[in-house]
Amino acid sequence: MQNFEFYNPTKIVFGTETISRLAELVPSDARVLILYGGSSAQKNGTLDEVKSALGARTVREFAGIEPNPTYETLMRAVEQIRSEKLDFLLAVGGGSVIDGTKFVAAAVNFNGDPWEILLTHGQNVEGALPFGSVLTLPATGSEMNCGAVITRSETQTKLAFLSPHVFPRFSVLDPSKTYTLPRRQIANGVVDAFVHTVEQYLTYPVGGMVQDRFAEGLLQTLIEIGPKALETPEDADVRANLMWVATMALNGLIGAGVPQDWATHMIGHELTAAHGIDHARTLAIVLPSLLNVQREQKRDKLLQYAARVWQIDSGTEDQRIDEAIRRTAQFFESLGVKTRLADYELGAEAIDNIVAQLEIHGMTALGERKDITLAVSRTILEGAR
Repeated sequence: MQNFEFYNPTKIVFGTETISRLAELVPSDARVLILYGGSSAQKNGTLDEVKSALGARTVREFAGIEPNPTYETLMRAVEQIRSEKLDFLLAVGGGSVIDGTKFVAAAVNFNGDPWEILLTHGQNVEGALPFGSVLTLPATGSEMNCGAVITRSETQTKLAFLSPHVFPRFSVLDPSKTYTLPRRQIANGVVDAFVHTVEQYLTYPVGGMVQDRFAEGLLQTLIEIGPKALETPEDADVRANLMWVATMALNGLIGAGVPQDWATHMIGHELTAAHGIDHARTLAIVLPSLLNVQREQKRDKLLQYAARVWQIDSGTEDQRIDEAIRRTAQFFESLGVKTRLADYELGAEAIDNIVAQLEIHGMTALGERKDITLAVSRTILEGAR
């Protein structure tokens, strides 16, 4: 196992009817900005619950954070905070709202052009406003990590940053708030959590037995409950487990002390930035082809994945790997998530553009071994046609 440090200060408040706990979680003298996306938080009553729990505190709102939060929108929130002298942020929504809130928290008092936060991937962040979250969509794990992905619309650039200053102080996870979500969002959430886990697991062995078994358990849980989450939207146990799996998939625990990949995400980000495809759906396009192209580099873990996650124990090594990749794509398809570029009406011309964008953004040596060059990325995309 590799040396590691693990740090995660986020307090989790999990369960039904827990939004009322905001009364004790948010400082009594805080001047609060609630950030959220569209109208769903208003329609389903979540926003009213949040405001009720905040009581007599000074509370302002900022709506309109997109599914892929944009720098342009978030900078308007930064200006509102500065002008109204607000000092505590509360994200109400899914990973995009929480990601956006992380950027806003870091940008408000940043000394310089806030876009530099993204260009340096967060290395220049020296502080951030305190914030918490009320999670309404299980998917990204942003509610318990220090990472965010932000898009700049004018340049079609999607970049990530990490900083220990942007861990949420707390996150309230009420599974019942997911009951009315559209099927598409739940399916996306399952795929997102699945690929987050795979990116930290399907690399090469380093003797991380705890991390491997934990990751395999998360994957098996998603395979079991993914279809149920679509079929029985108000199954409390299924939704509770889905919410917790998505959180655990990217809170740093299963990635501690083991190599990590993230090439699927980097390529997927370019597909979203250029074509507006849902983030999770870009992952479903890229991952099966990437596993096939990188099968030699990942051979040992692919065989382990085939045996432990999919119970594939017959056939040659290559046959077992082929079947594991096939079942992975089949799982995504069973959720209604398509896995080929052609399903999104993208052809060879799109591949040229994505490879060009990878080069512009310095994504020229991806993967756990840094051996996914631009040529390999092109092969992966060609394999996904």
